Amino acid sequence: MIQLNNVSLYLKSSGRTLVKDISFTLNPGDRTVIIGEEGNGKSTLLKLIADPELIEGHAEYTGSVFRGRHRIGYLAQELTTDERGTTAAGYMGADAGWLAEAKAAELGLDPDIVYAERPISTLSGGERVKLRLVKILVREPDMLLLDEPTNDVDIETLEWLEGFINSFDGGVLFVSHDETLIENTATAVIHLEHVHHKKVARHTVANVPYREYMERRMRAMEHQAQVSAFEHEEQRKKEERWREIYEKVDSAQRNLSRQDPSTGRLLKKKMHSVMSQGRRLEKERESLTEAPVSEWQIDVKLPEVELPRRKEILRYTTDGLVSPAGTKLTEGFTLNVDASEHVAVTGRNGVGKTTLLREIFDLLSDRRDIRLFYMPQNYWDELDAYASPIDFLAPSGEKEAVTAARTYLGSVRFTADEAESPVSKLSGGQKAKLFFVKMALDGCSVLLLDEPTRNFSPISNPVIRRVLAGFGGCIIAVTHDRKFIKEVATRVVELTEEGLKDPAGGRRKV
Repeated sequence: MIQLNNVSLYLKSSGRTLVKDISFTLNPGDRTVIIGEEGNGKSTLLKLIADPELIEGHAEYTGSVFRGRHRIGYLAQELTTDERGTTAAGYMGADAGWLAEAKAAELGLDPDIVYAERPISTLSGGERVKLRLVKILVREPDMLLLDEPTNDVDIETLEWLEGFINSFDGGVLFVSHDETLIENTATAVIHLEHVHHKKVARHTVANVPYREYMERRMRAMEHQAQVSAFEHEEQRKKEERWREIYEKVDSAQRNLSRQDPSTGRLLKKKMHSVMSQGRRLEKERESLTEAPVSEWQIDVKLPEVELPRRKEILRYTTDGLVSPAGTKLTEGFTLNVDASEHVAVTGRNGVGKTTLLREIFDLLSDRRDIRLFYMPQNYWDELDAYASPIDFLAPSGEKEAVTAARTYLGSVRFTADEAESPVSKLSGGQKAKLFFVKMALDGCSVLLLDEPTRNFSPISNPVIRRVLAGFGGCIIAVTHDRKFIKEVATRVVELTEEGLKDPAGGRRKV
């Protein structure tokens, strides 16, 4: 087993507590997911368990981590810069060989890839995650730590990952933003939270499946909210009655004649009793049940959009999509979209979905009858690593724009320091929130979104989906998020090598 005893994690840069006094055990056969808002320390905790050297320079910890004699396989959230620049064979290095071929075959990966001299960046998302797992599995680990294995993979690979996690013989501790995968795999939940303006770190360890944990949590929060509201209302009534008594006694004292000392003594004694009661009420208020505080309290609304429902937003025809390297990706097809539609574009990795969205952006960017917003899959296409979130949201620097930016950032739980810090210091989820805020501030009527929910936590994602589902304008989104497809999309199309499959035939899903 892997065991943590009273582990706390602190950021070296600011001293902020990421995790406070957490204890839990990972046994063989466990499938435990770590969830929490963006930037709450999930990846840092996973790195600490894998190897404390991985957090040096970033964080420090207290408490103990017992790993026993387990062979731990750790899948980092991202490849390093050097790894991204190497070939598949270079990435495998000494781990290539007959065992790697066998493991690749078990995972449904072409065994020849372990020797391929093609850049690892040219592999599809599914091929990359499988290759990285091959490199881990040849060392025969009995415990797996997986940090966002679902990033940049298609639905087919997501379903494969579910089977892989469920069938692994040892214990699995993982971080994921894909709620469907979590629901289908996790048998226990570790929930990391930062509340009270991120000044207080708290956690919950629950040995129940994810869906049951969330249902219990919601019921508990609803009950706490009801109890809190009742207690505060009763307290308000008590304090109101106290103020009425206080004002009567105070008024009587002020209007008292000096010729009536006996009444004065009685009123003084009465006031002393009233003030004592007031102090008791103050102490009572301190012990009242607090209203529940949750990190999913995101309060951003997209602007109301008024477009004619049948207004044509897109009429796109191509002889076939071509990759930036000049490789033909698909056969020709046509895609027409009306103003009222929320279109989800699905398809396997590498088929050209991002290429399609970029071409649509180029086609629509000069239109004057719509306001266009584009959220890229690679955030650095639009972000300056050295600029702050305020700079990104209010490039003019005008006071009114800066104030609006600060207000909106606060509504998605950015602290004042995070609003002023370089974008490079933000987590992937915080960068996604930054685009979401800009989407709200810019007041656009057509949204082009490339994997919009992939970096939002499973805590934030339901809120994001609800807001997008209620958006009155047009959405064209590339996505592998099965809940997004179900809850937000009014029409689903699949991009394939043969072209575009549109089961609805262009008709809206009701």
